[in-house]
Amino acid sequence: MKRAIEADVGKTWIEGEVSNLRKQASGHWYFSLKDENSQIQCAMFSANRKEGSENLQDGSKVKVFADATVYEARGQLQLVVMKAEASGQGELQVRFEALKRKLDAEGLFDQQRKKQLPKYPMTIGIVTSPTGAVIQDITNVLRRRAPWVQPVLLPVRVQGRGVEREIANAIQKLNSPEKYGFPVCDILIVGRGGGSLEDLWCFNEEIVARAISDSEIPIISAVGHEIDFTIADFVADLRAPTPSAAAELAVPDEEDLRKSLAQSKGSMLRSLKHAISGPTQEVDYQTDALRQALRSAIIEISQRYRELALKHQGLHPQKILERRQEKTSELRNLMEQLTSRRLEAASRDIVQSRDMLRALGPDSAFKRGFSITVSEDGKFLRSAADVKLGMRLKTKLIDGEVSSTVS
Repeated sequence: MKRAIEADVGKTWIEGEVSNLRKQASGHWYFSLKDENSQIQCAMFSANRKEGSENLQDGSKVKVFADATVYEARGQLQLVVMKAEASGQGELQVRFEALKRKLDAEGLFDQQRKKQLPKYPMTIGIVTSPTGAVIQDITNVLRRRAPWVQPVLLPVRVQGRGVEREIANAIQKLNSPEKYGFPVCDILIVGRGGGSLEDLWCFNEEIVARAISDSEIPIISAVGHEIDFTIADFVADLRAPTPSAAAELAVPDEEDLRKSLAQSKGSMLRSLKHAISGPTQEVDYQTDALRQALRSAIIEISQRYRELALKHQGLHPQKILERRQEKTSELRNLMEQLTSRRLEAASRDIVQSRDMLRALGPDSAFKRGFSITVSEDGKFLRSAADVKLGMRLKTKLIDGEVSSTVS
């Protein structure tokens, strides 16, 4: 076969589109050359690579001068390329640019329409293949950074005929969770691992782009490697260079959250101490004002007493003097009674203020069995309506704290 093909075909010019270009460390390049109906494997060895090798790119259309032969170790027909020339853009690249211009003109790439990702998602939908490294990479990152997050995989094929409809349908189903029995997702990650332009082509289809654009749930696109760009990347609310990076962008780091919660706890305790010191200071002010009022009343009564005593001293008739003495005694008794009553009232006010302070302070509430419950961002919970399924809470008791998750 090898001899027959080399003799009958020999050296020839062939035109086609480059696909699945692989550059080996040995310096040899391997790729496929294809058109609408067929494809053939090609090799360009390092000795020939200077002859137009810069024209060989995935998706580029080229004309190559090559020897037709058979690679005997695999029984595979192939072309040994000696020279490559550019022959215009490949068909897929032309379709890519055309769709990109169309969707850009419609505003699907506008930054203003991109949705903000929630800071603390609880459920993340994943649209990718159920096998392979992508789903493992995503779930590993989620477990490490945010173990409380629930991943929801909607498995799809990510390569082959018709997969673009599977991906679009999966996005639509996750946007209607009640209808299809899925959990309500806060974020969607849509993607796959790296590959050739053909391998990634389903993410360049218009049906996938419009499904991403129509999604009410924020979507992170994670297609291929960092150097790969698809239409899905431009339409998505956020583009991640890899699936693992998508998981990191979707959730906060648990350790960072613990530090933030510790800071919030300190701030809350300082606020409580400040609130308690306020009533205490007010009681002190009221006590000082009451004491001052009592002193003023005593001084006023004493002054009246002295004035009356001087007036009585000027009246010589004995009976008038006696009556004045009796009146003075009555006034003294009255003064003593008034002073006693005012002191008793002041004491009662002080005791009442002290009891009120004790009743209003948090320690008394804790002793009676009350507790304080806050959400993970430090907000006080006053109603069951503030609590959602899966929320992480902290409850402060008299002798410690309890962390819990709403189930």
